Amino acid sequence: MRIGLGYDVHKLVKGKRLILGGIKIPYEKGLLGHSDADVLTHAIIDGILGAAGLGDIGTHFPDSEWAYKDIDSMILLKKTLGMIKERYKINNIDCVIVAQEPKLLPYKEAIEKNLSTVLNIGIDRINIKAKTEEGLGFTGRKEGISAYAVVSLFENDIDICK
Repeated sequence: MRIGLGYDVHKLVKGKRLILGGIKIPYEKGLLGHSDADVLTHAIIDGILGAAGLGDIGTHFPDSEWAYKDIDSMILLKKTLGMIKERYKINNIDCVIVAQEPKLLPYKEAIEKNLSTVLNIGIDRINIKAKTEEGLGFTGRKEGISAYAVVSLFENDIDICK
């Protein structure tokens, strides 16, 4: 088994869409970034890459490449799966989204279902938690959103994901 930790953060701004785990969340602000700025998916990608020993999201999908400008992070997630599919399969993913607003509980199930579909793993292998910072720090001041993901991978010759 291999374990990777992913992290990402983006600034909240007016005029952008808020997308988390590939799901559009209604909110007055969205996340600023080179791609669609989906912090949750970016953290998951970093966790997968870290567990596989393949570096990080910036190495494979740099913000200096115009090919990734405004790209849907689900495309990047699928590309990341392509990098590991010969050797590894995902056992489980545990995530934390840190956001003072909006409340994410109503979207948690849709996010888990979407990620389950894209990753081709059972929904019971994905866990999403949403936390506030009680008004502290940049997330508490509603300036941005961050996400953490822990990903565990198994080598393909181990039959754990039935």
